[in-house]
Amino acid sequence: MPLPADRTALDLTDALLEALWDGRDLPQGPDVPVVEEGGEPVRRVLDRLRRIPREPADDFVRHVGTPLMEFRGRRCPWNAAALRLFEDPYAFAATGPRRHEDRAYDVHAVMCRSVPDPRGWTHVDGDRFNGVRRALPSYPFDPPAPSETPGRLHPLETEEAVAALAVMAEEWQGETAPVRSRPNRDALPADARTLLERYGPAARYRTDATAAATDPAPDFLAAGLQGTRTHGFLTSEGLDGLYFFEDLGVIAVSDDEVGVFWSFGAC
Repeated sequence: MPLPADRTALDLTDALLEALWDGRDLPQGPDVPVVEEGGEPVRRVLDRLRRIPREPADDFVRHVGTPLMEFRGRRCPWNAAALRLFEDPYAFAATGPRRHEDRAYDVHAVMCRSVPDPRGWTHVDGDRFNGVRRALPSYPFDPPAPSETPGRLHPLETEEAVAALAVMAEEWQGETAPVRSRPNRDALPADARTLLERYGPAARYRTDATAAATDPAPDFLAAGLQGTRTHGFLTSEGLDGLYFFEDLGVIAVSDDEVGVFWSFGAC
């Protein structure tokens, strides 16, 4: 069930939880504000927050992530679908505003985390606060200049974009249950479809999958991640102990928004 519609209260609560999750501006228990306009769901999540021990600080920060993700998942169906698909694998999902005639500039802004979600909806980004971003702000992306981006992307039909997002629930190495063989095979594309419906029926899709260079309808479900080859958008440097060896991305473009969905293979 969606949370109450007072977006200001929801956004303030979301921002507070994310700041705590990032280890910033930690308020003390009784001083955490209760946003009455948010109703019972906001009071409930803040009550849970007060019950998390403040020490040790690293444990507190780690435990804040659970109520934050639950809170975000209840805000709207889009959030819930994004978290179901992308919370466990190494993936990125974020949306930014469409501000340029050339969409490549908006894609670049989303990859660099320099723009917020226009609707205040969730993002999935385990590297958002990774310390290595001081050296490479777009980590793990190393996106080409906007003028070079179109050369690494190919058009994709809507249903194939849905399938590409669905297989991002897989792991790049050692995947024992590809999406095509899972009992919830139909549920994953349903969540992917929920995500892409946000951008409307006139949305256009692009992917870095090389199979789409000759066919805008490659069979991602049959291939799975391990059978997908792409034009890389990731850093080739070994940072934070990780080296990236493969990726799969889908970009959704509407008149107002740009969505960026990416799966990372790292070792």
